[in-house]
Amino acid sequence: MRNRSWFGPVFLVVVVFGLFFFLYYKPRSTELKNLKTERVKVEQEVEGLRVKKKDLDKIEAEIQDRNRELKDLELIIPQKKEISDILRKIQQLAFDCLLNITKFAPKEEIVKEFYSESPIAVEITGNYHNLGIFFDRLSRFSRLFNIENFSIKALSKQTDSSTISANWTAKTYLFQEESLEVPAPKQKEIRKK
Repeated sequence: MRNRSWFGPVFLVVVVFGLFFFLYYKPRSTELKNLKTERVKVEQEVEGLRVKKKDLDKIEAEIQDRNRELKDLELIIPQKKEISDILRKIQQLAFDCLLNITKFAPKEEIVKEFYSESPIAVEITGNYHNLGIFFDRLSRFSRLFNIENFSIKALSKQTDSSTISANWTAKTYLFQEESLEVPAPKQKEIRKK
């Protein structure tokens, strides 16, 4: 009978160990595996989000650069509402350069895809030196101007301040904001009979 006396405590230890294993250790072990798997997934998502954040930062920086470029371009190419101010500045510039404007006629606007051309027919009398000063100052305007069809000739009756006449077409360009908006499709009228 002595051989069986150890069987009771061993059986009790095995039962306690079995209960511990199946009721506590195995569920915790499975839970730990699930948490490790979930952690790996979350770390992958976080890394993906970091990459997207870097991309987003690059895009935001590019948007800021483009906005700065747009503001710079808006200084060069004005919007329609500013054209009267520009015309006054050109007239004032000619006056300041001691040129006599004999014709200053804005022509009809030529509409393009994102901008429009605003030509102005100009004729002046004055001297060659003052005309050079005028074009030098015009080239320093923040707005974009092109001079086309330029011609110059000597006056038949000359004075100290008036030796030449010149004419040209000055073109400035206007930004067309409306072209950025997509027009809504027109709906057909339905007539009742």
